[in-house]
Order: sequence, then structure tokens, then C-alpha cells
Amino acid sequence: MAKTKIIRLKIEDQVAMVWLDTPGEKVNKLNEPLIDEFSEILDKIESDKSIDGAVLISGKEENFIAGADINMFKTRETSEELEELSRTGQKILNRVEQSRKPIVAAINGSCMGGGTELALACHYRIVSNHKSTKIALPEVKLGLLPGMGGTQRLPRLIGIQKALTYMLTGKNMYSYQAGKTGFANEMVHPSALETAGIKAVKKLKEKKTKQPDKRSFAEKILESNPIGRSIIFSQARKRSKNETKGNYPAPPRIIDCVEFGYKKGKEKGLDYESRAFGELAVTPESRALVALFFGMTDAKKNPWEKKKSDVKNIAVLGAGLMGAGITEVSIEQGYHVWLKDQDIESALKGASEIEKNLNKKVQKRILTDFERDSKLSLIHATDNYDGFEKIDLVIEAVFENLELKRNIVDEIETCTGEEAIIASNTSSLPISEIAAKAKRPENIIGMHYFSPVQKMPLLEIIKTKKTSVRAIATAYDVGVQQGKTVIVVNDGPGFYTTRIISTFMNEALLLLEEGAAIEQIERVMKQAGFPVGPIALFDEVGIDVGAHVAGVLNKLFKQRGAKTSNKASVLLEAGYKGRKNRKGFYKYEEGSKKKKGINKEIYSFFGGPNRKSFKDKEIHQRMLMIMVNEAVLCLQEEILQSPKDGDLGAILGLGFPPFLGGPFRYIDREGLEVTVDLLDSLESDHGIRFNPADLLIEKADNNERFYS
Repeated sequence: MAKTKIIRLKIEDQVAMVWLDTPGEKVNKLNEPLIDEFSEILDKIESDKSIDGAVLISGKEENFIAGADINMFKTRETSEELEELSRTGQKILNRVEQSRKPIVAAINGSCMGGGTELALACHYRIVSNHKSTKIALPEVKLGLLPGMGGTQRLPRLIGIQKALTYMLTGKNMYSYQAGKTGFANEMVHPSALETAGIKAVKKLKEKKTKQPDKRSFAEKILESNPIGRSIIFSQARKRSKNETKGNYPAPPRIIDCVEFGYKKGKEKGLDYESRAFGELAVTPESRALVALFFGMTDAKKNPWEKKKSDVKNIAVLGAGLMGAGITEVSIEQGYHVWLKDQDIESALKGASEIEKNLNKKVQKRILTDFERDSKLSLIHATDNYDGFEKIDLVIEAVFENLELKRNIVDEIETCTGEEAIIASNTSSLPISEIAAKAKRPENIIGMHYFSPVQKMPLLEIIKTKKTSVRAIATAYDVGVQQGKTVIVVNDGPGFYTTRIISTFMNEALLLLEEGAAIEQIERVMKQAGFPVGPIALFDEVGIDVGAHVAGVLNKLFKQRGAKTSNKASVLLEAGYKGRKNRKGFYKYEEGSKKKKGINKEIYSFFGGPNRKSFKDKEIHQRMLMIMVNEAVLCLQEEILQSPKDGDLGAILGLGFPPFLGGPFRYIDREGLEVTVDLLDSLESDHGIRFNPADLLIEKADNNERFYS
């Protein structure tokens, strides 16, 4: 049986057009079959005297190469095996770079990881000016480094400082930036890629072109001598450690690879890169990040795909920050959105905020004026229910008040068709209670978005015992279309994410009541890998919201005998709401919501200004383990449907440190017996709220893990 071809070869004007087009896939991935086939193509190009050179081009829409196939990691477990994988990739790219005939990369769409490294090995790069074109080396997000020559070639092409920025962050380089940095030799319309590629081969054959150096004068001076480079690497290490708190091993190894290559030469630099790649690939941090990647990929597939209804028209009730955010991510995907508020002025204000955000994208050349206007035309600002008979999905994002939400359900059911799905964007109120008086409870579901909606990647869908599979399937599909990673959980107070974060916030308040200083709590938890400290999070979310959530969840916690704090309610009664009214745990600049230090006056609610020092380890263990144990309780009580959903929800919705892999992978990594022993110790010192979940004890006794 003949094997399926990934590459199509066509000779045009004595130039080999190498079309990358993996059959049956939306994107091309750099994997072993492609490398083997590409090696055969190189043999032909090198041996056929009638071929002047080659153009690498993709047969996929809006994709060049999506990166290396991460599935290759599943078949390799040792650092030696993974190092060899890097060397195999380097070998083929070295052949490209050393080819006597010019090889041109013609890039349209996403060019990621190994795709970017392939382009770097080519002699000339042409990028399309299409908005989908983006180039990146995102390996750092998987706890890795570019392992096919990227750490050696990118700095030599665009300069050390620019290269480190892209490699240490994994951020995208768009067409305009590709030209400005010197990555791209040319930028053309997508339809001109083939012609431009052939012309480039001819120019290179005649030696009528050379690589431009787009570095500034200062960059050239600093990067051209050992002392200047030493300063660059030293500063990069300081910035990286400050940003990662030393929790991620990949950034310093990336810097090491670049520096080693400049000191010892590119060939030795490539050897060092392969060894570092293999060592990083087996670290627990990389394993956790790779597992997160697979989890996010799996969550993009709707398990109920065949049961979904088509959605064209969405209504969003409430044009505030959350409602406007939901509207924006909806119109981005072509949905018509009726944005309703109590009065037309409020609805129009929400639409105006969306317009401001789209204008910023125009300024950054992400959108054209026409594309912005087309998206804005999809918003129908309104203060009434006219036209709601056309609506397929209603998402209410109004204030967290049970009676208000019930009344809205009643109003929506009156003016929409029988098939319309009604979703509540509540963060804590049980959906079954919101749907208690509904005529069509099977159509009611929770869609819990996170703020800011445009940036936060998670959507938590909440189903009740009465919610139909059609409603779940449809909400899931809309979430995926909006660019979200979706998890589905069962109904209950606080669902999953709000429930586990509330234990985290409650523990912070209890620490303050015991005399801990705000500064120490914040420092310890940021050092542990959380993006913001729990106290700053209180101000960001709103002390009023915290008080409301505590009111919903404290009953559940008290039933278990757990100690809870009422300080959020006390602070709210005293007028403290956090950042929104510039009165919270932090002080804010006049007329601004920018923090300017701790608000020492707030200590009057926590026993006075005299604070005592705690061991960092105690704060870290209490804050982390209360959250981890609650996650297991959610799985035990079947709020969660799987450990994977629990890990995705905690990381993508709440900022649980990604390098730990989520609560369940963290438990597996530390060991279930070790986790139970630690919780037992914490329970002995701090009370029953740390009592280990029965499921955790059961798995520890049976020597089981959450992941096989």
C-alpha cells in the first residue's frame, strides 16, 4: 500500500515548488513522516541540475507549519531520546542552510516553533501581509526551548536582544514586525507568494540579494563585542528571574544556549541546544505544561457536536464590563449580538467600549478599518426585547441577585422561541435555583466567563439535572467559536472555579485575622507562581463580589465545620469595594485605579497595625493546600467530571501555577500519601477545613493516581 504523500513537488521555471500539505489535517505539523519525505525532496533538488532552487510553501489556508508535532513526546520518555529528536531536526535544517541551491520560505498564516526554525534555516523569507500571518517560537510555553537551531539562528538574524524577547515570551511576530526586525526579506500579498518565491530564487542564484541588518546603531555596538553581550545576557537573566520567580527552568536555559553559541560558535551552540532540549523535556515543569497543552487541545473538541443547534443571533443582557466583553468575543466570530441594558444610553456605552478596543487593533494593524466597521455593524444596542424572537442564545450578565435573574428568565421565555437557550453568566448562584420557576428548564444553562472576557481563556459551562444535551452542546460550540477552552461541570453553589478560589481567598482573610502582613502574603503567593496575590485579587474582583460569594458558599463550608471569615461583608458595610471605588486593601492614585501601596488603615478591621511574621512555608502550604483539597472534594461530589477539567479550570480561570499542572497533577507529582500527610498536619494545626477529602485518602490507600 503506497504511503500518503505530505509534500507535493511541482517544477515551475526551473524552481522546485515544495507544497507542504498534510492530508486530512487543517494544519501542517513538523513530524517524522514530513522530515523523511522532505529529506527525499532535498536529495532530488540537490541532484537535479535543471533545478535552480526551491520555494517552501503551504497548501493549507492560513497555515505554514503549526510547529513540531507534540505527539512525538508521547513516545519518548528519557532525556537522551528527546535530545536525539532535537538532533534529527537539526540535521535536516542544517542540510537546508548548507544547500548549494537557494531555498526560500514563502509564509502565509501561522508559522510556529519548528516551522519558524525551518524558515530560519532557509536563505530567504517572504511573508504574506495577511492578518493571519504570525511567526513565533513558543516552546517556552511548554517548558522547552527551540530545539532545531532556533536559539542559534534567530539571534544571528535579528539581533540578540530582539531574539531573546521573542524566545523568552513566545509572543507572536506579525507581518509588519517580521519586516521591521529583519526576519522577513519581503512582504507581499498572499496571492503573490508563489511568483515572489520564484523571483527570489532567481535573485539568490545570481547573488543579487543579501540579508539586511535591521538592528539599531546601539544594538549593533552592544551586540558586537563580548562585554556588551555579557551585559545583555546578565540583564536578561535578571528580568527573567523577576518575571518567573525562578519557577520555570526554560528561560535561563534559552539564555544559556544563546550565550554559549556566541562564545563557542554556532556548531557547538547547536550541540548545547540539543542537550538542553533533552534535559528540559523531562522536567516536571515541562511535563505539566505539555499536559496542559494536550488538555486545552482536547477541550476544543465538542463531545456533543452532533447534538448542537446552529447559533446565528445572540442576545447579551447587561452592557457592563462583562456583557461588553462577551459581546466583543461574539462579534469577532461573526455572531449578530443584541446588546441590551435598562436604558439605551447604557447599551450604547457598552458598544462604545467595544469600538475603542477594536480601534486599538486597527492601530496595531491587526484589523483594517473595514473589518472593524463590519464587526461593529453586528452589534444591535437596545433597551427592549424587540427582535428577540430571532435569538438563538441569550446570555444574561446582570448583577448577582437571584430574584433579578429569575425575573429575567421569565421575561426572556416570554419573548423568545421555544428553542432559545438561556445562559446565566453567574459566578456563584446555582443554576437550578435560577431555573426553579422556568417554563423550559431544559433550555437553561450556566456560561461562566472570566474577566476580562477578551483575554481570559476559560469558559465554565454549568449544567443542571434538567439541562438538555442540546443546550450543553450548543453552549459548548459557541464557547469554542469564541476562542475559549471549555469545561463542563455540574451545578452547585460556586460550581467549581468560584468554589475553590473562595477557599483560597477565605484563607487569606483568616491569615490577616491572625496577624499576617498583606505584603508577606502577596510576596509568598506570587513567588509560588500565582499571577497576582490573593489580597490584590480581592481588590480586582471587588470586595462586594467577595462578600456576595462568601454569602453563597459559607453555608456549605460551615456544614463541614470549616472556619470562615466574615471580613469581606464587614469591609463592604464600611464602604470598601476595592479598585472599583478606589477604597480597598490597596491605596489608589487620585482619579485613577492604579495601585500606590498597601492601605494600612484596613488593618483596623484585622486586629490593628501591629503585624507578626509567619514562616513563608506556612503561608504557602495553607493557601495552596486549601485550594487543592477543595478541588478533590469537587471531583468527589461530582461537580467536576474529570481531573483534567479540574486542572484546566484552575489554571486557565484562576491563575493556578501552570508549571504545577493544576491541583490534580500537582497531587500526582507530590504523591498522594505525601499530600494526605501534609493535610493531616495542617488540620492538626489549623482545624477541620484541612481534613483530607475521602477520595484523596481512598486513592492514597490504594496506591492510585488521578492520572494513569
